[in-house]
Amino acid sequence: MKVFGSSGTRGVVNEELTPEFVLKIAKAAGTVWRSDRVALARDTRATGDMLADAAASGLASVGADVDRLGMVPTPAAQAYAEREGVPALVITASHNPPEYNGVKLVGDDGIELSVDHLERVEEKFLTEAFESVRWNETGHTHRVEDVRDRYVDQLLDAVDREAIADADLTVALDPGHGAGALTSPEFFRRLGCDVVTANSQPDGHFPGRDPEPVPKNLDDLGRLVEVTDADVGIAHDGDADRAIFYDETGEYVEGDATLAALAAAELDAGDAVVSAVNVSQRLVDVARDADARLELTPIGSTNIITRIRELRRADVSVPVAGEGNGGIFFPNYRLTRDGAYTAAKFLELLVDGRASEVVADYDGYHNVRVNVSYAGDAERDALLAAAERAASEADVEVNARDGYRLDHGDAWVLARPSGTEPMVRIYAEARERERAEELAEEMAETLRVAKASV
Repeated sequence: MKVFGSSGTRGVVNEELTPEFVLKIAKAAGTVWRSDRVALARDTRATGDMLADAAASGLASVGADVDRLGMVPTPAAQAYAEREGVPALVITASHNPPEYNGVKLVGDDGIELSVDHLERVEEKFLTEAFESVRWNETGHTHRVEDVRDRYVDQLLDAVDREAIADADLTVALDPGHGAGALTSPEFFRRLGCDVVTANSQPDGHFPGRDPEPVPKNLDDLGRLVEVTDADVGIAHDGDADRAIFYDETGEYVEGDATLAALAAAELDAGDAVVSAVNVSQRLVDVARDADARLELTPIGSTNIITRIRELRRADVSVPVAGEGNGGIFFPNYRLTRDGAYTAAKFLELLVDGRASEVVADYDGYHNVRVNVSYAGDAERDALLAAAERAASEADVEVNARDGYRLDHGDAWVLARPSGTEPMVRIYAEARERERAEELAEEMAETLRVAKASV
């Protein structure tokens, strides 16, 4: 059994992800951490309280006092963990639909656990080798009330507040009913921006839109930018560790274009930038132009963090990293994905130009994504076998680091299993949308045929 995927563990609540499951994860993590204090946070999901209570019980049973942070963005919980020097357990399913929830584990340095550390927790979970304590040694819970305020304060100290304020920007913000609704409106107002909002009430049922900040869920934001004449639109996912943008015309900005623009502003010769195997050609070009190294990992923040740590231990500078889904790292700030910080860094670019101008050099590519779902191991195995056959039979360069990426020269397509949902994700990129759609659909049809034969 594989407990942790590319970004923690997630599932449909009371099906794959039960209170009993979360309690065992908490006991396993607490046993590995051996810390006398652990922070516990959650996003706005309707099942958050129930699962946080289970986690608190598990942590207390192995002797840890529990700092209950309440509803906060994941990066706010990470900032607290770093500041206090305590590990943290976050109840969140990030961008997944409302019926999902999950667990993310953070070390006492405020950084998501590395792959090898997660494997240690997973071993304890699977063997149930928990180190429960005697009744009079169990942990106690107390609530921490100022986490959100202190998070916003440190964000303000970390960005060019004066330059952003002088730009007199209007920001259209859609936190998607998630944890960013509790911090981002205040943050951007204190940066000196005029802020207009959509879907800004914290609500774990996500009535206005699903948590994933993709174009089909963000019509409200595009319209809000248009009707308010905003300079930029900003959207978060459920736990606000990602930021996606709309330009001043109300047009969606590809996440890969945003990453390329932010990387171009950060990279110098000899630096490294870390991304995943679904990396866009945009970032390939930026790294080459800056004479910087591009390092590729399997998809998922855990894998990117692990590689960043390895490079930094080798004294390689990594000023920026991330993926085109809006999850961007600025390791010199903090080795976390932080949607509010990423958005502020994008606002710094708007000091000298409009959003459409900032990303104009990184237009010209089209991205398509298709999902092929499966039910059970037999269908999953059939889908992956079909993707492997397609890769072996194609006369193209293949990267099998995480799934199968087929590079056609003018375009590429990648098929890989999701780390959080029962589906194989297919990504394709080309300069012409029709070409990307053709490659994605060709791979998807190959997989559908294989699934139908099971």
